[in-house]
This record gives sequence, structure tokens and C-alpha cells, in this order.
Amino acid sequence: MTADVRLVRDVVARIDDREPLVVVIGDPILDRWTIGEAERVSREAPAPVVRVTETIAVPGGAANTAVNARALGARVRMVGLIGDDEAGTVLRDRLAAAGVETDFLVAVPGATTTTKSRIVGGDRVVVRVDDLAGVPTAGHTDQLAAAVARALRGADAAVVCDYGLGVTPESVLPVIDRDRPDVVVVDAHDLRGWHDLRPDLVTPNAGEATALLGTDLGLGAERADAVLAHREAVFAATGARAAVVTLDRNGTVLLEPGDERGFRTRATPASEQQASGAGDTFCAAASVALAVGSSAREAVQFAQAAADVVVREAGTSTCDTASLLRSVEAPAETVVDHDDLAAAVDAAHRDGRRVVFTNGCFDVVHRGHTSYLRQAKELGDLLVVALNDDDSVRRLKGPERPINTAEDRAGVLAALACVDLVTVFATDTPIPLLERVRPDVYVKGGDYSPEMLRETPVVRAYGGEVVMVDYVPEHSTSAVVRRIRETSGGDTA
Repeated sequence: MTADVRLVRDVVARIDDREPLVVVIGDPILDRWTIGEAERVSREAPAPVVRVTETIAVPGGAANTAVNARALGARVRMVGLIGDDEAGTVLRDRLAAAGVETDFLVAVPGATTTTKSRIVGGDRVVVRVDDLAGVPTAGHTDQLAAAVARALRGADAAVVCDYGLGVTPESVLPVIDRDRPDVVVVDAHDLRGWHDLRPDLVTPNAGEATALLGTDLGLGAERADAVLAHREAVFAATGARAAVVTLDRNGTVLLEPGDERGFRTRATPASEQQASGAGDTFCAAASVALAVGSSAREAVQFAQAAADVVVREAGTSTCDTASLLRSVEAPAETVVDHDDLAAAVDAAHRDGRRVVFTNGCFDVVHRGHTSYLRQAKELGDLLVVALNDDDSVRRLKGPERPINTAEDRAGVLAALACVDLVTVFATDTPIPLLERVRPDVYVKGGDYSPEMLRETPVVRAYGGEVVMVDYVPEHSTSAVVRRIRETSGGDTA
């Protein structure tokens, strides 16, 4: 059992025991998904024609945060402005069906409920149409403030979700401050307006952090370093006790006073073409975890695990405790493609871990292989095994090899306790892969010398180390295959 599994189980148990009351104050949105097949291009315009097969309406925006908090076991009250239109009725009904208290929603006569409609053709969103609510009047903001005051009675946590659609600091900040619960979290497009609330945690995404700081955070993994470099500016702009910047596929960076290194979480890579609202799930999970006494680090790890669940789903999704536990208790994905391998190695390097890399055909895994791999693992923290695909094995070993397919060989290697990651490559040498991931140590068996390897100058050029480990000649794959053929009369089926 990993530490992450223990952490998630512990937080889930505390939520189940305490049933914290979380008040979500923000801008509720109705998300509509019209799903179908894009079969052809229209003659009227260069646009796909989508044959509709299904239409779904689900809570979005602050309402998505609310249903996620409820799905994770909290009692939830939703406070916000909606219209008295059909969309408002649907949104209220969907929230109530999810178990969220809706008595604190303020219906504005004649107003529009913010609705975001997405049309999905095949495997991608073709177009999104937004129908936005108008600016509320002073009378309605007064009603909203009164609803916040009622909802906060007995609350363990307040979560502000400000999308710039009606909930403003001027209308609700004084109310929250007057009857402040133990935990206050703010998720806002513009966090500066909530500075005087002194939130316990703010959760800007990369774009919001860029706007907040007025500086470009860059691309990819380098954004985490940029966030750390501007940690004091984040605190100054937000007034927060802690801030977690979410970076999509690059996970998150948690900033806390006195911790100059920050704390990273790593996202599980997933296709996100149709995913929406993972940030809402993250905010909800972190808030619920804080409401039951988790530290900021525990809360963001719990939240990352929940967000990893919903990014694997299409549409606006929620993460419940059962899905979360199934996700973290599932065996780790050991066989990865080159993109995921590069991400994992980059994450290991950022954590100060030493990456060891070896490669081979591993056609019939035997004691010589396991001894060799155990020695390789002892040279670092993360052992990567790169496996020749079937075509490259034939080129290297002859037309009768491999005995086992790449899929089977990868599965056997992945089952070994000393192996952390397995990937398959199609070239005769792993040089292109070595140049991409740059492991700290490149390992080969003692039947080679570094000078014999084409990989040696490549590894040494970027500062890596080449290490030879013991070789067990009597246990070579060729010897094993030969003995099988001698025993079976040549039949290796």
C-alpha cells in the first residue's frame, strides 16, 4: 500500500466520520452537452454536421464544485444567483438530485441562468455557446448576502467560486468575515478582490496565476519553477495563507509561508479533449479535506487524486469516494508510452530522484535477467526498462524470434518488484529514447564494456553515467531457448 492510498483512505474515513458542512458561494452554471457523430461537412459552411444522439445537462461552475463536495461525503449548501428561467429550474433540480441544499439559491425574476452549451462531434468539442447572466442589481446582491449569512450558520468551511458572473467581494466578503468558518477557500478568476478575506487557501490555475502576477509563466514543466520564483508576489496579491497553482498535466505547486521549495503534486496524464471542470473537482476535494483537519499538503494530494479521476471522464464529471478509492487502490500503470515516460522521468528528476535506464529484448525472462535488474535498481530510485519491439527483435535475433510478443514481455517485466516503468521502442538502439529522457545511469550487462556500446558517448555527452553490472552467462535467453528446442525436438510453441 502506498502512502497516497493511506492518505486518501484516512481523509475519506474522517469525512465519513465528521460529515463536514461546506458552504459553496459562487456563480452556478448549467453545463449542457449535446453529443453525436460528425459524419460530414455542411454545404452551407465549412462546419461539421453532427447527428445528435444524446443531450445532457449537469451542474457546472460553482454548482460543479458543490456536487463534487457532496459526492465526496460533505454536507453542502449552495449559495448563488440564478434566473427564474427553464435553465435555472433544471440547475436547481440537478443540484437537489445530487444531495446539495438549494434553499440558499436566489432566483432573480426575468434573469438568465448562465448556461454553457457544448456540441460534441465524435471525439471532440465542435463548438461552445455561452449564454451569460446579466449584472445583478443592488437589491439582488443584498438578497445574496442575506442568503450567505443564513447558509454559514454552523459551517465548517466556506468555498468562494467567483467566475465574474454575479458573486462579488463587495457583496459577500463582509458577511463571510463576520461569521467566518474554520476554513475559507477562494477559487476566483481574479483573486485580488478577495485579498482582504485572507483565505486559508486559494487555487488559481496557470492562466489565472499569469494574470495575477502580470508575467508569463512559460510552458510545460518550467511553469512550476516560475511559480516558485514568484511565491512572495502570489502571497502579496492574494492575501492567502497558502496557495496552490494548478498546472493541468504538470500537476500543482503548493506555496506555504516559510517553504521556499514548495510542494509538488503530479497529475496522471489523460486525454482531456472532452473533460471539463477538473479544477472545480480539485477545489472541492481540497476544501472538504481541509474541513476535516487535513494539512494543506494532505489536502492538495487528496485533491490531485480526485482531479485525476475526472480528467479521464468525458464531459463535466464528479468524483465520488468509491471512484476515488478505486482509482488510488488500482495497480500502478507500469507499461507506459514515451510521452508518459518522459513526464515520469522529469517528475523524478524534479523530486531529486536518480533514474536508472536499461534496455534489451527480454524474450524469455530468467534468473539472469532478474539478478541483472535487481542490481540495476540498486543504482538509483527509479528503474526504467526499455523493451525492443517485435520487429527490432527479429532484426537483431533472427526471424524465429521473439518467442513472446512485446505485450507479453512487457507484462512480465512490469510484474517484477524491482522494475518501476516499462516502455517499448522500435529502433535497433535506444539512443533516441536516451536523448529524450536523459536518465542519470545507463546500465548494461557485464558481457559488454562501455567502449563497445554506441549509447556510451550519447549518455556521457549529457552528463550521464554508464555502468556495467554482473552477467550470468549460463542463464542467457539463447541458452534457454536452445535447451527448450533440444528437449522438445524443435517445437517451441
